[in-house]
Amino acid sequence: MPDQTLSNAVTGSGQAGLTFFDDAIKLLQELRRTQSDVIQRAAELCADRIARGGLVFLFGNGHSRMMCEEMTPRQGGYVGFVAMVELALSNHAAIVGANGLRAPLYLENYEGYAEQILRGFHFGPNDAFIVISTSGIRPVVVEMAMGAQARGLPVIAIVSKAHCDVAKAAHSSGKKLTDCADLIVDNMCPPGDSIVELEGLEWRTGPVSTITGAMIINMIRCAAAEAMLKRGVKPVMLPSHQFVGNSSAAEQLEAFYEAYRKSLKHLFE
Repeated sequence: MPDQTLSNAVTGSGQAGLTFFDDAIKLLQELRRTQSDVIQRAAELCADRIARGGLVFLFGNGHSRMMCEEMTPRQGGYVGFVAMVELALSNHAAIVGANGLRAPLYLENYEGYAEQILRGFHFGPNDAFIVISTSGIRPVVVEMAMGAQARGLPVIAIVSKAHCDVAKAAHSSGKKLTDCADLIVDNMCPPGDSIVELEGLEWRTGPVSTITGAMIINMIRCAAAEAMLKRGVKPVMLPSHQFVGNSSAAEQLEAFYEAYRKSLKHLFE
């Protein structure tokens, strides 16, 4: 998305919070205008795979891990999606010291690591992948997509095209995530993710990929559920477990656990 659609630098007017809000809304509107069709296609792919007994894996390292967890396990989620969260790449609560930020950022660039993750599963012919990365250039996400495709699984990429297009490939093949995906959903983030410029700061603040990414994830979730119902397949839902004392919700939660357990069977056969 062109930078001119966002506001100019905020000059100490006390409006930085509102500037972020307004610019985030602009990006969401642009997302709706330009990405609705490909999001629907992604949802149809997910619905088709889940309806046939397959699984849709979501992978993202670093902050992108949050989009995996936004899909599942989540109230309003349902059986068929699997968050492939590798803790060594995603534990960013600490900054320095044990489990700090340095090691995961190093591992993101280590070629061959994604294949070791993939080798822990026996994927089926109806499985699929959603790979999430705003930059789309780190070797681990590129190789995750490449490894999925090598196994005959379709890949949906959620990426910032603006960032990925201008960034130099970090993988030795010269490939980026956009080169290894069957469908590409643009999260509309500008290069660097952040969208608010403050006078006196040389770096922007206000990262927006969480907002646009969560919107994409939930659009895929809702549209895939609708598409499954049209196929005569009723998703097994994860209800809110906050309905204390609601026996129906408790029964549904147990049904979700059991259906989810059964959905994973082919991965370890």
